[in-house]
Amino acid sequence: MSSRRGVGLSAFQNRTALSSQYASHGASLRSSHASSLQNQLSVFQSLLHSFALQHGDTIKSDPTFRAEFARMCNAIGVDPLAGSNVRGKSGGKAGGKGSWWAQTLGGDVNDFYFELAVRVVELCRATRGENGGLIEVKECRERVGKGKGIGGGMDISEDDVLRAVKSLAPLGSGFSVIDVGSKQMIRSIPKELNTDQSTVLEATQVLGFITCTMLEDNLGWEHARAETVIQDLLADSLVWVDAQAPEHEYWSPASMGSDDV
Repeated sequence: MSSRRGVGLSAFQNRTALSSQYASHGASLRSSHASSLQNQLSVFQSLLHSFALQHGDTIKSDPTFRAEFARMCNAIGVDPLAGSNVRGKSGGKAGGKGSWWAQTLGGDVNDFYFELAVRVVELCRATRGENGGLIEVKECRERVGKGKGIGGGMDISEDDVLRAVKSLAPLGSGFSVIDVGSKQMIRSIPKELNTDQSTVLEATQVLGFITCTMLEDNLGWEHARAETVIQDLLADSLVWVDAQAPEHEYWSPASMGSDDV
């Protein structure tokens, strides 16, 4: 009996020692791999910095090139807009290093996104009475590009608009990008859309307009539910009513100007 216990205890001790060796070796491998990945990332970031300096003028002037460059940055964990709420030029906010754009390419690109964000805010506020605080990203790009009512035009892409809206997030501005159906919309009001409201707005994208009867027949809603959702959207100017139709038709201002409808 005592001999068997000795063998069992020895085997247990051996297994414990072996497990400790495995754990130590695993930790060593993880540390080695982490160090190797960190070195590779540093090399990539260095090459990215050199690329940015070499092609800086193109990045500043070509919206398509700028969008692809930003995606390349994100792929290796560099956020070009990190810290963009702090100006990076000398004479700017004390102690602030500014965004990666400013540190790498100077203040021009950083200021570009500041200016674009301001114009997006101005456009959203100017059109809030038309669309209730929801404007399609594509429409925003076109209107800011033309510069109607807000100064000269800007050569921008939809990616630029999305990044400009993202740069507003640290300010707690209430601006965000949401998906309504197949479209990306800029929301400039703090109110959240509920599921029923999103469903109705998506239906207006597909059909052009909706009526209470259409919602009842296609979605199986009770009349009270359909009427409540429509009246809520109407109160927020997210839909407009055509009272001359046999049954009131409700149109989304964002869809009325779309080529898809």
